[in-house]
Amino acid sequence: MDIQRIGIVGCGLMGSGIAQCAAEAGCEVWVKEVDESLLTKGLARIQDTWGRAVAKGKITEDQSTTFARRLHGTLTFAALAGCDLVVEAVPERMDLKLETFAALDKVLEPNAILCTNTSSLTVAHLSPVLSPGRLPNLAGLHFFNPVPAMPLVEIVRTLATDGNALAALKGFVQRLGKTAVLAPDAPGFVVNRLLVPYLLDAIRCAEQKLATVEDIDTGMRLGCGHPMGPLHLSDFIGLDTMQSVAEVLFEAFGEPRFKAPSVLRQLVAAGRLGRKSGAGFYRWEGEKRQEALPL
Repeated sequence: MDIQRIGIVGCGLMGSGIAQCAAEAGCEVWVKEVDESLLTKGLARIQDTWGRAVAKGKITEDQSTTFARRLHGTLTFAALAGCDLVVEAVPERMDLKLETFAALDKVLEPNAILCTNTSSLTVAHLSPVLSPGRLPNLAGLHFFNPVPAMPLVEIVRTLATDGNALAALKGFVQRLGKTAVLAPDAPGFVVNRLLVPYLLDAIRCAEQKLATVEDIDTGMRLGCGHPMGPLHLSDFIGLDTMQSVAEVLFEAFGEPRFKAPSVLRQLVAAGRLGRKSGAGFYRWEGEKRQEALPL
């Protein structure tokens, strides 16, 4: 399948990032949101990114204009009817994803590929709301945050996913200039199955006062050559997202290493979600990390 028209459900950080990359790769992109304010905010985020790229000389004004022409917003599922590929990027809640997939199943062409950007949930669990003929074209397409900068995409194959759909997704990922790895349809896939326990261990170390937040991050960054420390990365991902993924993995595997530490739950309850809220393990001003905050 030659994927040319892309639909994306959700225009938050992940959805807008996927939309940006697809538009830059030459695809016609339709982004669906639940209301006008969220749609406007998401599309403005993409336009601001292109504006900054023009100001820095990374792209030309003509390129920015061309990218923008390929980007379309909508509030209806019907507008996605002609898409070759639709990627769901709604919050990490199974009820929302099931509702979204049920609506998409009613409007998409039979040969359209339907993917979820879930970072932890089992893709096959979305099958019950889909028509049986849709299952060969169901897969996971897990992008990483921030999407434009991260070069990896996990393609998740269910037991029913057809080889032609996989080949089309591999070609699409390559067209975006990214590298694909095949992952099993199990909670956490490959990357989060390995990454999340490491991040949770770092949070436990901070909770137990093994070292300061800054020293834990500096130790792992300089001692192991990581581009950013684990607590910095947790803030960047979002502490609420971290808690949600941990809960899914702990429920699936029951291993203590997947259990969300108490301090993580406390930070989320207090609204300290990391970069997105302006405070987590660190104080944030926009994209810039400031000083560590007391736990």
